[in-house]
Amino acid sequence: MKRSRSGILLYAILLFPTAISAQESARDPLLRWMNDIAHQQLLERKRLIAGIRTVTDAELRKKKVRETILDIIGGLPDYNGSLNPRITGNIDAGEYTIEKLIFESLPGFLVTANLYRPNRPGRYPAVLAQCGHTQEGKPEPQRLAANLARKGFVVLTFDPIGQGEREQTYVRELDAPAAGWSVNEHLQAGAQCILTGRSVARYFIWDAKRALDYLLSRPEVDPARVGATGCSGGGALTTFIGALDPRLKAVVPASFINSYRVLYAGPNPDSEMSFPGFLARGLDTADFVELAAPTPWLIQATKEDYFTPEGARLVYEEARRWYDLYGAEDKLRFFVGPGPHGTPLELREGLYEWMIRWLKGGQGDSREQPVKLYTNHELRATRTGRVEDEPGSRRLYELILEDFRARKVQGTVPELLAELRRLGIPSDGSAPAIKVLEESNGPAGRRQRIGFESEPGVEIEGRLDVPLGAGRKPAVLVVADETTAQLAENILKSGRAVLELTVRDSPPEYDRRPFIGNWKTNARADLIGRNLPAMRAHDIIRGVDVLACRSDVDAASIRGVARGVKGIWLLLAAAVDTRIGGVWLDKTPPSLRAALEQPMNTDLFDAVIPGFAIRWDLGDLVTAMGSRPVLWTDPVNWMRKVVPLGRPYLYRYVLGDTTDLAGEQDARFLEEFLR
Repeated sequence: MKRSRSGILLYAILLFPTAISAQESARDPLLRWMNDIAHQQLLERKRLIAGIRTVTDAELRKKKVRETILDIIGGLPDYNGSLNPRITGNIDAGEYTIEKLIFESLPGFLVTANLYRPNRPGRYPAVLAQCGHTQEGKPEPQRLAANLARKGFVVLTFDPIGQGEREQTYVRELDAPAAGWSVNEHLQAGAQCILTGRSVARYFIWDAKRALDYLLSRPEVDPARVGATGCSGGGALTTFIGALDPRLKAVVPASFINSYRVLYAGPNPDSEMSFPGFLARGLDTADFVELAAPTPWLIQATKEDYFTPEGARLVYEEARRWYDLYGAEDKLRFFVGPGPHGTPLELREGLYEWMIRWLKGGQGDSREQPVKLYTNHELRATRTGRVEDEPGSRRLYELILEDFRARKVQGTVPELLAELRRLGIPSDGSAPAIKVLEESNGPAGRRQRIGFESEPGVEIEGRLDVPLGAGRKPAVLVVADETTAQLAENILKSGRAVLELTVRDSPPEYDRRPFIGNWKTNARADLIGRNLPAMRAHDIIRGVDVLACRSDVDAASIRGVARGVKGIWLLLAAAVDTRIGGVWLDKTPPSLRAALEQPMNTDLFDAVIPGFAIRWDLGDLVTAMGSRPVLWTDPVNWMRKVVPLGRPYLYRYVLGDTTDLAGEQDARFLEEFLR
């Protein structure tokens, strides 16, 4: 039998779930290693799902899945206060009217929206239309919303957090958000939420839930006939609210639904679209669809989308068996349209047909009609185009900070050490099998480039310099970055062995957006229940193992040096491993909790541990080190600006253009560190 190309590819994915990402994982050993863990977790889930054979089985699974999802995201806000809706204007478009409105999803947290309603009297079915990741927000789905209004639906579309009139890092002098693109704002808030043990998705989902509350409060809406749709980021939010809110009776997510069998090593979604621990807790995207069964769902994809149709079909094929259990085979459909990421005409008309079928009894025309499109400023609900100019308006970081302060407790040092062990930071102290990759002799000593396994399947490298002469030498582990080569040379000249260690990472060309850090690798680690800063701290301890096992190193005299956010990894390692006799942290932020006090931070994804800030801060790691010395120079805030905190911190003096004297201060610090 002749198979189509797409059929062959799907068959390959079903047999070998990592095949679609083979090229990418080949150049990224860390991704390949994490992808293997994800694959094993998904296989365990697959075996569990295969055992579900009755509606009773399915209902028990759904109860557990719902509880798990809510637990992972940190629950939904406990608030049922007034929406305080305000209609600020309207546009008469002939057959329908567009109302401009503002409501509060939480006290002071304003949501800007447009409501499309038919101009004929009566009660209508309604659709909640989530926006994708466009900077403008709610104007994006207006062609779809206007067509639905012409077909006899009430449609509500609203600005997601960080988009449209709800930018969170707007700078008036620049007339632009400091974070840049809207998704960067999602990631900024995402890192802050992870620190507090939450997912930023809880706020996005809550906005959608409260938008649905408003939609159902309208007198022209029939609350028994309400659906939801959205594309890309809007497709993700549609998936989540469609699974968690039973008031929705028809759901059409586009350009998002994908199994993590494909998605994990592909375009891993942003903070509000992927949840820490999701795979480790036995979940996959199909769980959202299955949680809603037998509600009618139409899963939409496009042929050239990076959210691949093959990955979407994996979800559909699994969920279809669930719908069969409920005798609802006709309530789940899968459609692939032409073109790249987005909603071409074929997807839009498929949406109209689905909503007409399930919310209007099949009465209506699914063909798209011409509609007038309006500019962003014409659809604005606020006076200035920014919610922050509205009286009493609050930004998301303020809500996150308020929630943190309400839940913060002081953990003990023994509890902290137990948490570091749970994160897998300590080693067993065994000597790694070392491969010498290069070797040379110089006037100061012998140099080797070495490689070793930090844990099975994870290879890291370092440059090891051992000074000339007999006997055991004291040693220093330097966490490598682009500035540490000269520092390592200076330490070697002092008669100490030096290991300049490069911890695990993905290739440098990976997506590192301004002010964010390595969000994608961190998010992938979180999905499988691992933590990137903790794994890097473990790498440092394995570097200590390398030094401690050498006959030419004094294992009782090992210290560590790191700069910037890498100092946090070193501090995590030193807190749990007493062989690290002291540390020098340079230009390292002194507090994780301080990152919650502003809307933007640099490098935060390189430091976040889920929930850590609720019980501890970096000072607790210093306390855990006991009497071992900590030299902390030029402490910085989370925008890399040196902050004057006084003792015990030490500071460089300003050199201006006298660059020939630049080494003086480091020499002073190095002397104190090695004393």
